[in-house]
Amino acid sequence: MPSIALFSFVVYLLLVASVAFLAYHYTKNLSDFVLGGRKLNGPVAALSSGASDMSAWLLLALPGAAFTFGMNQIWLPIGLVIGAYCNWRWVGAPLRVYTEMANDSLTVPAYLDNRFEDKSHAIRISSALATLIFFAVYTASGLVAGAMLLQRSFGLDFNTALLSGTLIIMAYTFIGGFLAVSWTDFFQGIFMMCCLLILPVLIVIDLGGFGHVLQLLQAQGNGFLHPTHGMTLLAFVNLMTWGLGYFGQPHILVRFMAVKGVKDIPVAGRIVVAWMSFAMVGAVAVGILGAAYFSAGQINPESVFIEFSNVMFSPWISGMILAAIMSSIMCAI
Repeated sequence: MPSIALFSFVVYLLLVASVAFLAYHYTKNLSDFVLGGRKLNGPVAALSSGASDMSAWLLLALPGAAFTFGMNQIWLPIGLVIGAYCNWRWVGAPLRVYTEMANDSLTVPAYLDNRFEDKSHAIRISSALATLIFFAVYTASGLVAGAMLLQRSFGLDFNTALLSGTLIIMAYTFIGGFLAVSWTDFFQGIFMMCCLLILPVLIVIDLGGFGHVLQLLQAQGNGFLHPTHGMTLLAFVNLMTWGLGYFGQPHILVRFMAVKGVKDIPVAGRIVVAWMSFAMVGAVAVGILGAAYFSAGQINPESVFIEFSNVMFSPWISGMILAAIMSSIMCAI
């Protein structure tokens, strides 16, 4: 059975690699490599933004948080959806217009430098350093997530898994650039959402229906299903303000810069908000149902989605899901 999952995993990654080589043929200059030539349509920009933003966090960390703490984690997705909507509503169109007007800036540091005509380049250097420092930590967490995925799924030791994942990510991004990331994000975003919506239904059926599931969850404690259980004002504000990060995340802002035109921004904004809402509801549901399905200490909370994919799906589908998680890590980095 693991060999079938491994074969499916490899086939999926080969398909991703083929997309990277296809994107390579459409990449003629630096603008194509960095921004896809500013030719993304609304749906591709929206789902690539969502998949890149959520990455492995959506499939590993969010279900794990719901599995551990219960329904009070629902405020985090709500805060993210509000933040994403405001970002697309107020930042998307102006950034698309002015980055092109400001000497066709291809990056956020270059845009700030050109927009404010900074002859000293202090703005460009400081913003580039901030991106480098904080994204080094972000990238490191993504590499660790990829290593953990390969380690838990195929029994590799951590160092081997880390090296393998890093090499896959480097090859993929260097060959295909921004177009490869955006195209694969679009399809994998649909795949991820479908998995997160179908999986809770299969779990409920396997557990004998919603009534029995409710009984099992009530056994976790009266507060497990209560959205305000154990919440302090500080904890509530902390979860709800996660969405503020969208206004400064370069891998989100770059999607605004890459869209074909301003008219595509509102369409993309509605799509990404809908996608995030459905996907994160599914992720929270997977975590909540995990508490009913697995006994305490039986699994690592962050692996609840992986464990369910192995139990509920065939090895073929399970291997594809594992590859989708790995691909989402690749695209986020």
